[in-house]
Amino acid sequence: MNQAEALSVVRSLANGVDPETGEVFPADSAYQRAQTVRALYAAAEALEKAERFERRKRELPAKTGEPWTEDEDRRLLASFDAGRGLPELAAAHERTQTGVRARLVKYGRLAA
Repeated sequence: MNQAEALSVVRSLANGVDPETGEVFPADSAYQRAQTVRALYAAAEALEKAERFERRKRELPAKTGEPWTEDEDRRLLASFDAGRGLPELAAAHERTQTGVRARLVKYGRLAA
């Protein structure tokens, strides 16, 4: 079961509905108790957060969050000194522009 399927099941349970049949649980069901409903909504929120994190992670450049190597730093600084802009540098190094900017600040090429 993937996260989207699990989220669908948890949401259904939180709403007091059997995820397989679509029937509403009876009032005396454990799924209708306030504490259970709150826990299920918390679980749904956690699954949604994890899904958003994974989606965002897939959208980021490949090397985001990885340590910079000395060679990569040298190439970055040489390219910046040669006049290349942040978007081009970010694409070349598979990093975000924010990550590249932070590295340039670290080495005194840009002001903080």
